[in-house]
Amino acid sequence: MALKNQLFLGSFVHCKALDELEYLHNAAICVDQSGTIVAVETECDAVKAKETVFPRLGWGDAEVEVVAAKEGQFFFPGFIDTHLHASQYPNVGIFGKSTLLDWLNTYTFPLEASLSDPAKARQVYTRVIRKTLSHGTTCAAYYATIDVPSTNLLADLCLSLGQRALVGRVCMDQLSPDYYRDTSAETSIAATRASIAHIQAADPAMSLVRPVITPRFAPSCSAALLRQLGALAAEHPTLPIQTHISENAAEIALVRSLFPEDASYAAVYDAVGLLTPRTILAHAVHLTAAEADLVAARGAKVSHCPCSNSALASGAARVRWLLDRGVVCGLGTDVSGGYSASVLAAARQAVLVSRHVSLAGDEGGEGEGERGRERERERLSVEEVLFLATKGGAEVVGLAGRVGGFGLGMEWDAQLVGLGRVDAAGEVEGPDGGDVDVFGWESWPERMAKWVYNGDDRNTKRVWVKGRSVHERR
Repeated sequence: MALKNQLFLGSFVHCKALDELEYLHNAAICVDQSGTIVAVETECDAVKAKETVFPRLGWGDAEVEVVAAKEGQFFFPGFIDTHLHASQYPNVGIFGKSTLLDWLNTYTFPLEASLSDPAKARQVYTRVIRKTLSHGTTCAAYYATIDVPSTNLLADLCLSLGQRALVGRVCMDQLSPDYYRDTSAETSIAATRASIAHIQAADPAMSLVRPVITPRFAPSCSAALLRQLGALAAEHPTLPIQTHISENAAEIALVRSLFPEDASYAAVYDAVGLLTPRTILAHAVHLTAAEADLVAARGAKVSHCPCSNSALASGAARVRWLLDRGVVCGLGTDVSGGYSASVLAAARQAVLVSRHVSLAGDEGGEGEGERGRERERERLSVEEVLFLATKGGAEVVGLAGRVGGFGLGMEWDAQLVGLGRVDAAGEVEGPDGGDVDVFGWESWPERMAKWVYNGDDRNTKRVWVKGRSVHERR
């Protein structure tokens, strides 16, 4: 069914810069049938839009769908989840006392292998797409499994349900169970080619879904496989690449033993052509200064996954340090190492983890002077984590300037957020106010802080991707 032109009315909030939110109140945004923003008007209601904006756009009143935010609601860009494993969604919250490598063998590989069953894969993938959409995630960078039909199914479901996605068939030919690995580098490349071809045929313009070259991580790939994946990436210069890096101390030691000729974990990827401006590196918890500089020089990006890093006791990534070195960062839920499919929860955890980073090595308190100021600067603000969740994420997944904000020419990937309004009797007006209570005297920055710290999917009322309504809370 073809989209209609759409007029959105109300308050719009988006990131103007890393540390600055822009608030557009009593505003109107017009979105055409392709899902593109064609007008942003301040101090504009429905009457003014029809009288002055529609004629300029050549729109007739009858062909426009009007969506007006109610009292206490605002429009915000859709969240971008830069790293999650769709195949692991049934295991959210299940990691026991494991650390990364034990967790993979105990929980992860058996579940992923089981999704070669088409019915089970459809059940799991449909649910994770619907779940992430319900949390306002309009774009997700997904890892699937080594199974080609299962991976292709995930891409097909993203298309049919309307979620923007990067979908990657996982490549791994060593250090995994015999029942769940590619039999050789050559079979891994052949299977990856087959999945790329399917996804490109399903969405030739890559308007919603793109294949992504996906070495699981260096330890699970032989040197031959990494080299061939680098060659494949060079052969497809528009395709993104995703993998893991420096998540866990034991993992880093393992990489050092497997690739002794390379100076670092980052150097392993760089040597084979997998460290590029199209590369998404998940975690980056323990990067050295030399590695961070190499990542920045190559233009590779980092997906910060604070929930997973805490849950698996991997460590605390130094996001401010990475940003200061010129490394672009976004947020990832890292389901199921992360226990929630909500990017808002990841934003909340990113704030908290940054505070722990600022306290590292400070047994005697924050102290005075320059060191105290440096530690305080490590702490991320509400505005900054919302930037990572939207515009930062867009840059990480290769969609900068296309999604993540409300500028002219950008695509309408957005969510309508509603916060609970407390009345004079102390009751919340309307259903599904969630845990965010707004009394009416809060400033807009205070409301946004309340949303980040207390919000959940109950506050996400509607979601659009490329102008198409893909979720509505009933």
